[in-house]
Parts: sequence; C-alpha cells; structure tokens
Amino acid sequence: MPAPPAEIQTQYEALQSAVGIAPCKDRTQIELTGKDRASFLHGFCTNDIKRLAPGQGCEAFLTDVQGKTIGFVNIFCELNRLVVETAPGQAAHIIKSLERFIIREDVQLTDRTESWRELLVAGPAAARLIEQVFGAAIKLEPRHHVQCQWQGQELAVRRVDYTGQPDFLIAIETSDWQACWDAFRAAAAVPCCESAIEIARIEAGTPNFAVDITDDNLPQEVDRNATAISFTKGCYLGQETIARIDALGHVNRLLRGIHVVSNVIPPRGSEFLRDDKFVGRITSACWSYKLQAPLALAYVRREFSSPGSRLESPNGEAEVVALPLG
Repeated sequence: MPAPPAEIQTQYEALQSAVGIAPCKDRTQIELTGKDRASFLHGFCTNDIKRLAPGQGCEAFLTDVQGKTIGFVNIFCELNRLVVETAPGQAAHIIKSLERFIIREDVQLTDRTESWRELLVAGPAAARLIEQVFGAAIKLEPRHHVQCQWQGQELAVRRVDYTGQPDFLIAIETSDWQACWDAFRAAAAVPCCESAIEIARIEAGTPNFAVDITDDNLPQEVDRNATAISFTKGCYLGQETIARIDALGHVNRLLRGIHVVSNVIPPRGSEFLRDDKFVGRITSACWSYKLQAPLALAYVRREFSSPGSRLESPNGEAEVVALPLG
C-alpha cells in the first residue's frame, strides 16, 4: 500500500494543528445502573472504579479468570450510572461475560449503542470549538467528562485523547446526532475520514480492542500499566495472574511502535525477525507523516522492545520507536 492521497494529509493536519471531526456512531456504549454498579464493575476490571466520582473516568481492561483481556474500555462515572465505552461490536460479549456473575447485586447492564451515538472532536482547538458550539466551558482532564444541555437535549462531552491531541467524544441521543454533526461543520471543523484518524491514532500509540488487543493478550503486554491498571485495588477476576506478573516476572512481549524503512505499508499480520528468528507481529500500520515512512504497532519480544532496537521485515529494515511520536 503506497502513501495516502493528499486529501488525507489535509485532514490529518487539521487534527494536529486545528480541529477535526469524525463519526464514531458504532462504538459500544453500555450503561450500568443500580446501587451496586461500582462495586460490581470494580470486581471485573483492572482499574479502581470505586474511587471514581461523578465527572471522572478511567481506562481499564476487563479480564477473565485467567487474566486474559476480554475488553479494553473507557469507564465514565456519572451521578446515577456508569458508562462502559469501547470499540464497536463488543456489547453482547461484555454484557454476557458480566451478567453471569450477578447473583444478588443490584446492578443492571443495558446496551445503549443504538440509542446513543458518538462524534469525535479532535485537535488542539477542540475544546475551544466545543465551547463555541455548546456555549459551555470545557476544561477536562483525560478521561474526565461533563454533561451539557444543547438545544434542549442532554449530551456528554468525554475527553479521551485518542489521537494524542486533546480529543473529545460527544455522546448524544441518536436522533440528535446529525444536528450535532452539522453544528460542528458549520463552525468550520474539518471532517476527517477513518484513514486520517487511524494515522493519528497509531502515531499516538493508542491501541484499539479487536485490532491491537484480543482475548489472547495479557493486560501488561499492552503496556498501559500507568493508566489502566491499579496494583493496589484488591481482588478482581484475573487479578492473581496480573499481580503475579507484576511481583515475580514479566510478560514475554510488549506492544511497540515500529518504524519500517520502506515506501510500502506492511499489512496487518506481517512478521518481524532478528537474526532470521521471529520476534514480532504487526497489529496496525499506516503511513506516518511525522516519519515520512510506514509506522506499525506490533507485539515484539521483550528483549528486542527497547527504542532503537533493530529488526528485519519483508518490507525492509525496521526500528523500535517510542510512542507517541514527537
């Protein structure tokens, strides 16, 4: 695959220097209600849900009894509910995995993916443009969020920094989504295609569930320990495996950025070698405007995962680089 066309670069540049918008209408959203919602969810994910106050949030891994990943999610705490937000197509699997553990707990899980839709507003000027459109001050830390009223409708503004910039997901009733999109278009936000968003995402080192993370992964392999894993929160499903890795050992592979010295973007699944031996496999790849070369996310054997490590690929020489790219 060659470098992307010029219009994608224009959209990418808006994400880096101004503000771009993109539809995220199919991303999974699950609502948890009931007085036991926080303690219940706390028992099935890697982060400390009990500490969250309304308006706060976090990212976390949902894990199975073996400590393997069944979801990589954003969790947002609102006054009377929690919202689990993640990649498209995950609602049925997550709800089924959690509901089977409900015995006497007062907790209800509801798939809101069809009734709520999201819009990504991304870039250095994103917060200012949101304030202009909604008429409300937006000053949020990453994963924090706020409820707003707009044209008589309630919506949520959630900071996610998906592309490495100050990025916000606007969650709104499906019936009002198009009007919201049109309002940002009228305010001069640049519509961005999936390819432009993907380039910015990979340069930022943001993994996507079902693409860069699957149920074959242990959470520590993704290397989001600082933002997604609490090692002091106490017991949860899969905690024994994760704690043992932290205390006694390490994982054998880590998700890394790989600069490929080539004019061709390697396909997903391509392998990296060192001295003719397999050391890694690509999960995502793009043409990086910052490198002016292909950039991949790949799981690489731990001993070759440090920035500067040299690898080999069918597309040319490769080097591990630190993400996010500067």
